[in-house]
Amino acid sequence: MAADIWLYLTPLWILLGLLLILGIFALLGRVAGGKYMRPIAQTLLKVPFLGRGMKKASEAALERQNPELASAIKKLERSGATKDPQRAQAAMSRLTAAERRAYLDAAGEQTNEMSGQMNRQMRRQLERARKRGQR
Repeated sequence: MAADIWLYLTPLWILLGLLLILGIFALLGRVAGGKYMRPIAQTLLKVPFLGRGMKKASEAALERQNPELASAIKKLERSGATKDPQRAQAAMSRLTAAERRAYLDAAGEQTNEMSGQMNRQMRRQLERARKRGQR
């Protein structure tokens, strides 16, 4: 009789488990700008079914947010620009002016984010160089 109750509550436990996982993902996405969520998302992208779904969702969100950038990225991916610099140069020449501007703006923002994440040694070297320049 007691086993029957656990059997009936199984869908509830599964739902609670999924809700807990969703809550953890939401929390990790908010902490430090999603810094701790990125490795998990990259691992999930390797799973075929999840990877395709996440890629489609990402592309759809990008199309809503910045259609020119989405179009530029699709053209660059189609031409294989991520693998060969010569193909990238040829693909850049086929982009419209608005697409090229959107792509270069996004690439510039990404490099600015990367430069903001310097490690301690790089920050100290930069501070020393500034001090030398002031003398």
